Amino acid sequence: MDFEGLPTTPRSEELVDKAFSRAARAGRAKRGKEAQESMLQTAGNILSDNLQNVVTTWPDFDDLDPFHYEFADATLADTDVGGVDALRQALSAVMNAGRQADSIKGEYQGRIRTADTDTARKLREQAFARLADVTEGVSEELLAVGEARDALRALPDIRADEPAVVVAGYPNVGKSSFVNRLTNADNETAAYPYTTTGLDVGHVEVDHVRYQLVDTPGLLDRPAEERNAIESQAVSALTHLADAVLVLLDASGDCGYPLDRQLELLAEIDARFDVPVLSVCNKADRSQDVEADRYMSVETGENVEDVLSAAVEAVGYEPELPFEE
Repeated sequence: MDFEGLPTTPRSEELVDKAFSRAARAGRAKRGKEAQESMLQTAGNILSDNLQNVVTTWPDFDDLDPFHYEFADATLADTDVGGVDALRQALSAVMNAGRQADSIKGEYQGRIRTADTDTARKLREQAFARLADVTEGVSEELLAVGEARDALRALPDIRADEPAVVVAGYPNVGKSSFVNRLTNADNETAAYPYTTTGLDVGHVEVDHVRYQLVDTPGLLDRPAEERNAIESQAVSALTHLADAVLVLLDASGDCGYPLDRQLELLAEIDARFDVPVLSVCNKADRSQDVEADRYMSVETGENVEDVLSAAVEAVGYEPELPFEE
């Protein structure tokens, strides 16, 4: 799911100004009751259409895969929006306001058609006041939807239908260097509210299949007890995405974290993810003093491709072939 395509959310005062200014232009083109009716129809259409379009541009969260739902919820929980449920309530309120605007337009159109010119003008003014009240009544909800849009569109385009290898391990063990080396800097990087630096997603093609390499600084680089509730939820989301996990270890001591702590993190991740978890000793040119599934040196390039091959084999992805009779 790519939230990047979500349009800018208008503010309530912008919508009211737009609707009434265009209505005034429409009214100048006609006279008498026709002018009042034209103004009402123009303003009502603009407000009802724009309010409802704010909602219809969003995906149905019930149709999202578990990864995107939980990641969106974790992202929004760290903003003033407060999570997906709060966003859905805001979207529902905006949709109801759009329907109310359409209802007000229909109600007053019927009354204007049977009124004299002076009464028609007064009715149109009443309708405008009600339309403004309805729109301004969801000003906070529109702000919340706009904030949610800005937060979610920063997420990189991670695709749940493509195989994903999550890269974990303590800081400075070489995760980013590993992803960068394999993906030729074809990375999408986005700062998340609950991570220390950002989430890096690189892509590499093996046998005509595109694999996502996901580096998760700020999430899978320390024990669970050191994560807050939002970070823990983000890790939970990653369990839905990962098809395999590489946990990088540094036995040289250069990363600044004791090896026993690194191994504890490895055990925790192994228990948390219900997919293959491979331990990889990086900086193997300096030290191999740890039992691991694979040994490599990103700095020298030694065995980096072998680690990728092991990850691809662990994923075991088989693309769907066209049906043949």
